[in-house]
Amino acid sequence: MTESDSDVLILGGGVIGLSCALGLLRSGRSVTVLESGAVGSGSSRGNCGTITPSHLPLHAPGTVARALRWMLTRDAPFYVRPRLDPQLLYWLLCFARRCNPRDFHRTALYKSQLLLLSRSELAGVIEGEHIDCEFSTAGTLYVWRHEEGLAQAQGDVRLLRELGVPVEEFDGAALRRFEPALRAGMAGGHYHAGDASLRPDRYVAELARIVRGLGGTIHERTTVQGFDARDGRIGAVVSAHGRMRAHEVVLAMGAWSASMARQIGLRLPIQPGKGYSITYSRPRRPPRIPLILKERSVCVTAWGSGYRLGSTMEFSGYDSTLNAARLAALRRGAADYLEDPEGPEMQEQWYGWRPMTYDDLPVIGRAARYANLTLATGHGMLGMSLSAITAQLVTDLIAGRAARLDMAPLSPQRFGA
Repeated sequence: MTESDSDVLILGGGVIGLSCALGLLRSGRSVTVLESGAVGSGSSRGNCGTITPSHLPLHAPGTVARALRWMLTRDAPFYVRPRLDPQLLYWLLCFARRCNPRDFHRTALYKSQLLLLSRSELAGVIEGEHIDCEFSTAGTLYVWRHEEGLAQAQGDVRLLRELGVPVEEFDGAALRRFEPALRAGMAGGHYHAGDASLRPDRYVAELARIVRGLGGTIHERTTVQGFDARDGRIGAVVSAHGRMRAHEVVLAMGAWSASMARQIGLRLPIQPGKGYSITYSRPRRPPRIPLILKERSVCVTAWGSGYRLGSTMEFSGYDSTLNAARLAALRRGAADYLEDPEGPEMQEQWYGWRPMTYDDLPVIGRAARYANLTLATGHGMLGMSLSAITAQLVTDLIAGRAARLDMAPLSPQRFGA
């Protein structure tokens, strides 16, 4: 078995791992990235690429009741496949306990800081590194078909404004004038001008190009097979590429982070939340602005190079089937709202596993047991949105600099890790 030494070894070549690699390289560190597939081939690839300071925590009051109503509907936006899985049951119970006004508001206050900082940082990275990823600052538009849902969202408007996230409200007629791609008869919508979007696969490919150009090494199709952990340090990582020693190790393996962490005795309650998307060529009348079709929980993004319908949240473990019912639900949902819901050519049907924590916050920080291990995972549906601030926080941690915000809510130690 070959052996090699690294300064910083990053496990995971998705948007989080590559963003951390770029930040560390720019801070003067040398970096090696290990990725089990191709760079960006996991949940970084097929998402809708929205950058959303407007996103509120998933554990809103009423979420459990709504999820229970959906349990018997296989194509519902949220679905849990019935099975005996103690880890999933524990996760769901912990999540349910947080679906109350106090925890929802507390998480929103903290998470909005992360999202706003990351939105600003991301724009700087894209401009400063000259990244070609179809970045747009047009915002996002949340759309409701029915008055009931629109009225229920008034609390979200008040909270977002309290958090410093601007919201512009439209009635149905004004909404269609603002976004002509919508069908007539919508109840109304909320426009979030501070949001943004990009083409995620292109962004990740550009990150990989820049990392390599700065002297970073990326080993693709290289699985991590184990760890040599002793005396409070990760002495080496055993991979298909060989045995690799490193001064610092960053675990950024998305939905696979929990199983990797278990090998060294760390407990991370991360569940794989399966999402789906369909990518098309551009329809005749694509939306000008990324849309969130609220009752159907479908995200719609149009770029110059294509058009994507995405979302859904399915807890079915690491099930690797492409569920036709859930893909059909994306198409039906888009048809309820859009004049031209699908493009003329279907280019890809996709699924990926998001790394979901039950408190809806990522895991960023030093592992308690290992002095040279930093975790950067658990970003849920917001890997793209939170990638830039994650890279900054990880870079500061490894450099020994003070963090830009209180790191305690993100600490692995909240889970005993």
